This record gives sequence, structure tokens and C-alpha cells, in this order.
Amino acid sequence: MPILPIDTGRYGSPEMRRIFEEENKLQRWLDVEAAVAEAQAFVGDIPKEAAEEIRQNANIKIVTLDHVKGIEKEIHHDLMSMVVALSEACTGEGRKYVHYGLTSYDIEDTATALQFKEAFSVLEKRLDGLEEILVSRVRKHRALLIVGRTHGRHAGVITLGLKFAVWLEEVRRYQQRLKQVKERVLVGKILGIVGNGAGLGKNALKIQERALGKLGLKPAGLVTQVIQRDLHAETVCYLSLLGSSLDKFATEIRNLQRSEISEVMEPFEREKQVGSSALPSKRNPELSERVSSMAKLMRGLVIPALENIPLWHERDISNSASERFIFPMSFILADEMLRLVTRVLDGLEVLPENMERNLELSQGSLLAERIVNSLVETGVPRQDAHERVRKISIRALDNKIPFGQLLLEDKFISKRLKPKEIKEALDYRTYLGVTRELVNSALRE
Repeated sequence: MPILPIDTGRYGSPEMRRIFEEENKLQRWLDVEAAVAEAQAFVGDIPKEAAEEIRQNANIKIVTLDHVKGIEKEIHHDLMSMVVALSEACTGEGRKYVHYGLTSYDIEDTATALQFKEAFSVLEKRLDGLEEILVSRVRKHRALLIVGRTHGRHAGVITLGLKFAVWLEEVRRYQQRLKQVKERVLVGKILGIVGNGAGLGKNALKIQERALGKLGLKPAGLVTQVIQRDLHAETVCYLSLLGSSLDKFATEIRNLQRSEISEVMEPFEREKQVGSSALPSKRNPELSERVSSMAKLMRGLVIPALENIPLWHERDISNSASERFIFPMSFILADEMLRLVTRVLDGLEVLPENMERNLELSQGSLLAERIVNSLVETGVPRQDAHERVRKISIRALDNKIPFGQLLLEDKFISKRLKPKEIKEALDYRTYLGVTRELVNSALRE
């Protein structure tokens, strides 16, 4: 029976989970064995018919997972169980040369890179989809006024389109980072037990280059028995970083869905979806909360990934058990979070009337900065203007008096600013700075 939620299919897409299923992992091991044998035959180190036989049998329909698991129960070595099963499947020349000159992690690390390659392709598709949704949201809401908040308090006026444009640029950074990570991480190694290629003979580098080229990978460069774990840690750190940004998006949506704010709402299936087992009227931001919950777990995976970098001498297996958890979990969680955030943004309900209501909560004090600047333009020292406007704004908020009314009543300010100028200064639509240009720059990219 499944134990972890990932095993139940609750999280992650079928295509991402398939990549890390045992059958696919076994097939990738077999793919590496076949590629190495072909390369060894190419350089003349083993007979071509041996390589061909190995290739024909390097298939999970022949070397089945059940059979490999059965062997493992006896010999207690998972990779060697595959080698035994593949050797048994070969009845001719191939039987002599299965795993010739290799060590376990020539196969395992190279196969891991093949899994990463598949998983990165899924994430690229997800990031592209999220970018597309954000572009549409930026276009649609580029001029929709919304309160800008700092410290959870009203701080100015922006547009919802600008908020989404900030997220859009952030997503694009992850697209760029992923290209850089792939360049470093999609590598394999075929250099034997201590990384010097001795078991593969004088043609070791040629064998490695040809085998990895056939698999669509590059050589990892200098290695020990294993590819150095800084590369794997970089992958987990990248995925955790991505998860933290998705958490940021989700947290903002959760805050904007608060009953007291209610400026946006997650998509909700009104016909059947239940928000609360206790309160029938409840509508919770549960998708965004799920993203935030998974992000906490994702960030926790960074520590074991970093701890796996220091290994004893040319290698020990203190990394092995934790990697069986952190590699699939990192990718599956990232996949699930990307899917959820895309789903939320695609179906997001925007409530302009509540945005307008919230803009008016301060009765104009939200634009106090603009009054300060206007006074400075008339010759008032900036600090003097700030102090006078500060006191007026506090009076306005404390006594629930419109900010503009107190400005007009203040003799110092009324001598310097005309009623029309004050009214114009308190127009939210005309205090958006270079929002238009910023949004346009995001869309031009």
C-alpha cells in the first residue's frame, strides 16, 4: 500500500511521476549499458555482435523490474541486480561484455541525468504556460488600479497589471536559470571505479564521449567514482528557489483573498466544491495554501542536497538513501506547484469594485506623498512639508475626515496650493508614475 502522498498520485502530473517510477529508472540504466556497449564496439574493444545483443536485450520488457527485484533480494545490490538480469538475457557474445569496465555509478549517475533531462522538459513546458498566463493577465489588468501595500499597510497606488508584470519578469528569470542549470547538470560519466577510466582502457575518453553523445548528454569533466554532488545540489536549490517564488505568488493571492480585502479570489467550482466542512458559505484559498505548504517541504530538501556534497575520498554511499527521496520529490513538488499556480492565475476572479473601495479607505491620505512633493515644488523644504502633511494625515485618519478637506482648511497649504491643484493631486489615476512604460517593457520581452 502507498505511504507517501506522492505515491498515491495526489501530487505531480502523471508525466512527471512516470519519469521517477522504478520502471523508467530501470530503463534508463539499461539505456546507459547499451550506449556504453555500442561505444566500446565502435572503438573495437568488444565485438559488434556483443554490443548489438546487449542493445536488443536492454529493455524492461525483457529485463523486467520484477526479475531484477527478485535478484536484489538475494544479492542486496540494486544496480548489480540489473547487470545480472541483463547478462542472463544475453545468450551469445553479449553475455561476456555486459557492464565491462564499468562501475555502478557510471550507470546510475548518467541515468539520473537522463531523468533530470526528461523532468526539465516538463518544467520548461510548465514555465512557458505560466509565462503565457501572466502575459495575458498583465495585458488585461494593466490599467486596473489597486492599493500598493508595504508592511501590510496602504502605501501608494499601482495597477494589478504591474503586480503581475513583476511576477512575469521573475518567471522569466527562472526560464533563464533553467537553461543555465541544464548546461551544467545534464552530464554523465563513464570513467570507472575511481574516475580515471582505467577499467575501460586506452579508449576510455572516446567511449565516454560516444556513449554520452548517443544519450544526449555531455561528459561531466573531472569526477571521482561519482559526478560531484554540487551539480545535484544546484538542481535542488534551483527547484527550491522556484518553489519559493511560487510561494510568494500564492501568498499574495491568499492575502488579497482575505475577507477584509477581497480583491481577488481563487477559482471555485460553485456547483459542487466545498470550502469548509463546518461553514457552508466558506471559500478558502486552498490551492494557494497548498502551494505554500509544499514550498516549505521543498526548502527543507535543500539541506540534504548540500550535505551530500562532502563524500569520503572518491566516494561513499552516505548520499544514496537521501537522493532516492530528494530527487523525485523536488521535481514532483515543483511540477505540482507550477500546475497549481497556473491554474489559480488562469481562473483568478478579479473584483475591481473592492479594489476601488479599498483605495478610498484612507479618504485620500494614500496620496499624501504627492502633496509633499507638490509643496516642495512651491519652495517648501522637503522635511517641513513632510511634517506638516504628516500631522494633517494623522488627523484625517484619526477623525475620519477626508484628507482633501483638511488640506483645503490648512492656511499654510492653501496659500501654496490651489483647490484645483489639491483635487488633481488626489486623483489616483494620475499618480502612477512610469507604470505604463514598465508594463510595456514586460510585454515587449
